[in-house]
Amino acid sequence: MITYKRIRFRGAERDDIPIFTQWMNDPEVIANLVMYHPMSLVNEEAWFERMIQRPQDQQIMVIEICPKGEWIPIGTCGYHDIDWRSRNTEVGISIGAKEWWNKGYGSEAMELMVKYGFETLNMHRVWLRVFERNKRAIHAYEKVGFIHEGLMRDADYKDGTYHNILIMSVLRQEYHPDE
Repeated sequence: MITYKRIRFRGAERDDIPIFTQWMNDPEVIANLVMYHPMSLVNEEAWFERMIQRPQDQQIMVIEICPKGEWIPIGTCGYHDIDWRSRNTEVGISIGAKEWWNKGYGSEAMELMVKYGFETLNMHRVWLRVFERNKRAIHAYEKVGFIHEGLMRDADYKDGTYHNILIMSVLRQEYHPDE
C-alpha cells in the first residue's frame, strides 16, 4: 500500500473488475476520458489480463479512502509508457465513484502520484493529457504544480464534436511537496 493523507493506493485485483466495469459504463465518469464505447465485463477482464502483464510500476492502482473505518475504492490511477532513459512518464487518474467527486480526492491522488513519481521512481518529468473542457481536473492539476505545456487541437472526437486536449507537466525542480 502507498498511503498519504486521506487516501491510499493499492494494486488492482480481479475482484475490482465489476466496479471498474460499472465506472467505465457511467456516461458522467467517462465524459472526460477517451473512452466512447460501452465496456462489457468480458472486455474489462481481458483489459485486466493485459494490464497485469505490464511492468509492475505501470500497472493500474486503485485509489481508496476510509470514510467510516473501512477502505473503499473510489478510482484508479497509474503511469503509462515510462521512459527510463529520459526519466519521464505520463500519469492518469479517474475518480469513478461520483459520490466522492468535488471533495479533493482527485487532487490528493495526483499529488501522491507526483510525489511517488519523483521520490520513489526518480522521474524528472511527470506529464498528462486533459480535455480543455475539463476545468475541474485542470484546476486540480494546477494545484499540484502542473504547468500548461501545449495544446493538441481537435485531438479527440466524441459525441459529434472535436475536442482540444491540453498537455500539462511538472518537472522535478518545480515539485515542492511542503507548500
